[in-house]
Amino acid sequence: MKKFSEFRIGDSFYSTCSISDKELEEYLNFSRVRNAFLDERKKGEQKIVSGRAILSRMEGEFTRLSQIYGNHIVFVGTDGDPEWDNRNTRFLKTLFTDQVLKLKFTVSQKDDIDEEFGKIGIDYEGTNQDGEIIVLSKRNIYRIKKEPPR
Repeated sequence: MKKFSEFRIGDSFYSTCSISDKELEEYLNFSRVRNAFLDERKKGEQKIVSGRAILSRMEGEFTRLSQIYGNHIVFVGTDGDPEWDNRNTRFLKTLFTDQVLKLKFTVSQKDDIDEEFGKIGIDYEGTNQDGEIIVLSKRNIYRIKKEPPR
């Protein structure tokens, strides 16, 4: 795991994942999301994965990275991108269940909060197996302990 002092703006970390029909159903049940469009499909077809489910999985994968896992981090919000009128996320293509999602996490901001904690901004990028961008999410802000627990 990296210490706060070791993170540099521009550092990137990578992971891959997919979301199964069962995982999507569990997410939709937990979040209580109901959307007729998401429920439409013919037998045997893959389901469209909701945007929030994609972001939730991306954050989960971020927290599991060897560079992050073990440190005390808390998601504290999104500042968005000034070039996007401070909006945070863009979904550019559809992701279906069981499709591979290649993830890139890039440090875009690093600030001191106090002697115990710092703040890092992480940009998410998710692409499909063909390299097409599915989602971009800018400046996801985390409070991180400067000296992780031993």
